[in-house]
Amino acid sequence: MNISVLTPQQLRRAATIKEQLDSLAKELRRLLDAAATDEGTGKKRAMSAAARMKIAAAQRARWAKAKRG
Repeated sequence: MNISVLTPQQLRRAATIKEQLDSLAKELRRLLDAAATDEGTGKKRAMSAAARMKIAAAQRARWAKAKRG
């Protein structure tokens, strides 16, 4: 593509499109960076003692059933 054969209107349009692309790329990087930092917080989920007891009881029942059968 030879840039010297473009009209001034075409050059302005190309510049506008380039600015839009740069703006969108910047926004995309910002969103991806925000998503990456959200994933890396390292917070653990809290589980109540009652929920842990239910899970343990269910696991004991599965083991007992496996030993019987």
